[in-house]
Amino acid sequence: MTEKRGGSDVADGTETVAVKQTDGSFKLYGFKWFSSATDSDIALTLARIVDKDGNYTQGTKGISLFYVETRNKYDQLNGIQIQKLKNKLGTRQLPTAELLLDGTVAQLVSDEGRGVAAISSMLTVTRIHNAISSAGAMRRVVHLARDYSQKRHAFGKLIASHPLHMQTLSRMEVETRGNLLLVLRLCHLLGIEECGDATEQDKLLLRLLTPVAKLYTAKQAISIASEGLESFGGQGYIEDTGLPVILRDAQVLSIWEGTTNILSLDVLRSIAKTSGGSLTSFFSDIQSRLIPLVTSSDLDIRWCYEQINKACREISSFVDLSNKQSLMPVAARDFANSLARTYIASLLLEHASWDKAKELDIAVARRWCEQCLCPVAANSVSGAYTPEGLHKDTQIVMDGYNQSKV
Repeated sequence: MTEKRGGSDVADGTETVAVKQTDGSFKLYGFKWFSSATDSDIALTLARIVDKDGNYTQGTKGISLFYVETRNKYDQLNGIQIQKLKNKLGTRQLPTAELLLDGTVAQLVSDEGRGVAAISSMLTVTRIHNAISSAGAMRRVVHLARDYSQKRHAFGKLIASHPLHMQTLSRMEVETRGNLLLVLRLCHLLGIEECGDATEQDKLLLRLLTPVAKLYTAKQAISIASEGLESFGGQGYIEDTGLPVILRDAQVLSIWEGTTNILSLDVLRSIAKTSGGSLTSFFSDIQSRLIPLVTSSDLDIRWCYEQINKACREISSFVDLSNKQSLMPVAARDFANSLARTYIASLLLEHASWDKAKELDIAVARRWCEQCLCPVAANSVSGAYTPEGLHKDTQIVMDGYNQSKV
């Protein structure tokens, strides 16, 4: 999907064209700037169909989806020229290349002009895969750090005996558990949707939680990976240990398949296109987890229950306020993070309330709920999304900047 001018702006950045052939197939001509399908057998790609005069439709409505087999029957590249391999920060084991499409034979798989809509189902899968990778990276580095704490001695004792170190690892563990539950819930929703067993609420929730989970887990993976490397001291910075690659590989998780800001705006689109239905499903799903806990005698569970309900009320109130003052576009990132934290809180609390749950499961749920579950509400109170606040943002960023000297 990514072309030289494109990035996340697929509508205006797609310049590859498709020329229809007499047998009904198409030949593609264009340049894909960042492709991780370099050594794949098949690929899906976007292009604009041109008419006999070479004209095509601009914008999203001019983009169609095509199926490409990367090699022909003679095992030669199908009109594809590999221009160069990317020299990347991480994921070096994955060959990413710049590809020139010069007469690549392809088959149209979407209706004309419906390419972006058609490829969205693939994006759902890749974004969920990204979230799985994020959760896996977190779990890996936390396990390594925990094991290291039982072997490394400092100041006359194991570093596991230093309370501050254990507090740091504990916070990493709580974050990792919460992110894992979010990913597993998302996979469950995808599973029942693909099996045809999903309710309308499930489908709406899948649409909303996919960008939420992708953006949130990606950011946390980077943070946890960095904290994890630090827990090894200097060894975490040495390539020979195999540790730095965890952080290098994690960094891309917040970039490909949609950056944090782009996915935050996608969260807003999912709400707008369903007339608020996806957000209603979000609240309903949380309440279905909380209702059985109303009569719980455990004080910690009751406290968490109250915090989650409070966060839901704050999210709802902010939506109402935003509808009146048009705050949502600039608050999109904080709003998406609020959805993630609140939903994870409900999953952790549900897990902690099971009959076979351990006492520590309740402690983890409480630790999670002790953080600010709804940062969008807190930042709204501080005036972060007002015209004055936004103007101040620009002033702070551009202070001392002189373009003529760059």
